[in-house]
Amino acid sequence: MTTEKSGADILVEALCDLGVEVVFGYPGGAVLPIYDALFRSQRIKHILVRHEQAATHAAEGYARSTGKPGVVLVTSGPGATNAVTGITDALLDSIPMVVITGQVPTNLIGSDAFQEADTVGITRHCTKHNYLVKDPARLGPVIHEAFHIATSGRPGPVVVDIPKNVQVATAAYGAPGPIQHKTYRPALAADPALIEQVVDMLAAAERPVFYTGGGVINAGPRASELLVELAHLTGAPVTSTLMGLGAYPATGPQWLGMLGMHGTYEANMAMNQADLVVNVGARFDDRVTGRLDAFSPNSRKVHIDIDRSSINKTVRIDLAIVADAGHALADMVRVWRERQHPRPDLTDWWQRVEAWRAKKSLSFPESRTEIMPQRAVRALWEATHDRDPIITTEVGQHQMWAAQHFGFEAPNKWLTSGGLGTMGYGLPAAIGAQLGNPDALVIDIAGEASIQMNIQELATATQYRLPVKVFILNNEYMGMVRQWQELTYESRYSESYSDSLPDFVKLAEAYGWKGIRIEHPDQLEQGIADMLAHDGPVMVDCMVAKLANCFPMIPSGAAHTDMILQANEVSGTMDDEAKALV
Repeated sequence: MTTEKSGADILVEALCDLGVEVVFGYPGGAVLPIYDALFRSQRIKHILVRHEQAATHAAEGYARSTGKPGVVLVTSGPGATNAVTGITDALLDSIPMVVITGQVPTNLIGSDAFQEADTVGITRHCTKHNYLVKDPARLGPVIHEAFHIATSGRPGPVVVDIPKNVQVATAAYGAPGPIQHKTYRPALAADPALIEQVVDMLAAAERPVFYTGGGVINAGPRASELLVELAHLTGAPVTSTLMGLGAYPATGPQWLGMLGMHGTYEANMAMNQADLVVNVGARFDDRVTGRLDAFSPNSRKVHIDIDRSSINKTVRIDLAIVADAGHALADMVRVWRERQHPRPDLTDWWQRVEAWRAKKSLSFPESRTEIMPQRAVRALWEATHDRDPIITTEVGQHQMWAAQHFGFEAPNKWLTSGGLGTMGYGLPAAIGAQLGNPDALVIDIAGEASIQMNIQELATATQYRLPVKVFILNNEYMGMVRQWQELTYESRYSESYSDSLPDFVKLAEAYGWKGIRIEHPDQLEQGIADMLAHDGPVMVDCMVAKLANCFPMIPSGAAHTDMILQANEVSGTMDDEAKALV
């Protein structure tokens, strides 16, 4: 005879059956039965954040660094609405996450009860799927189905809204077998004929390029290994979106660097001049393509993506392959070897690539009196790369400098907010990554404006004794906003100066962290060494050149060949002081 359990107990048992080890959350009245069940169970580690947005970003960091789905638990009303930013972030960046929200009792739904919000309505367009569970007997199956949807196909967030009376009511629970959803059955394997076709195209191409994205990362570490193997077999250069960094090693001989708005000259020019572009797990985002009618105008385009809706959405494709990136790459390697294709002679193509590389588009002016932000990131890389760190970022100039100058050799080591560009992402994401990888060195490369968006999470790291490091590139501006105002709005810096900044060293110490300030280039190496020597959480306030700009840069609406490489290429809107710094 099956014993009946409360909805809250069913939820906790279902989470345990699904292998959940960590839940990020914040309690409130509408989820107190669940928190009581967690307290009695003690089988799941709950991480008490200081804001629900941080719970979602921490779950993202955990998911992206471990490959496991992140789990969030928040209350009704403001608890759910505070989580919406992180839910949307996870949707755009394809992060598997299940968000459990409390709801007022079913008899009060629609009455504007205390802390009531239409969570299902609010999250309908920022989730893969969402549920309002009104029957405790449905709770177990729904939770299992939610995890299936969040983790299969193109990963993403799923919301399960549970009224308080459903958490208290009882029903039987038994773990269901493998989920077979009636309609949601994403394809994993590619059509063999299409795989053969793309292999033949690669063998015949004179100027091929692999354009890779977060889909390769999501397909697991083996997909990255297969990408390296396929690149070696074909001889083609490899570039990546912001989300795909680490899928191909930055020290690899065929690596062109990141492409797009702040990508390298060689990556963008190769995409423009290629005769074959093979897109694996990317979605032709506007930050990559620039002006669409000028994007890779003379190439045939192959798009490999597990999400059918991404294909032909913005760029017309010559060959579409709906499949998991890992499965497709494995099949391409196998077919290439079966057909015994020799490595193509791409000498002429690589000579052109080397000429573009000679531009040294990531070079920057050095200074003896000020710390250049690019130099700070490179110094951080030099001191830490042998420890295989996990790097998170906030959003802004520092994010782009980190993407450009911190080389990533493996997947799941670069965690950043790409599609939504969410300030405040990096610190909670670092906390989630540290929980999922307790022995790893986790560093949040931050800006002084963005770090303040969720700075209260310093307390979370202190409470759970997480040795997270925060490295702030402090230029006293909302740097990317200021850069655009300088280049586009004739240096009218409307509300982009970060006035009344806190003393970050004292603030860190107030939260129980170690605080370090670096103010001069001569202090950079020792300051980083002091950060790494401390076995607890550390916040470094690194004062960098205030008016440094992030180049290369494609102006908004321009073609991806219309790159600004240095300040002297910007028409006369910049004063001499600014030009000297960028």
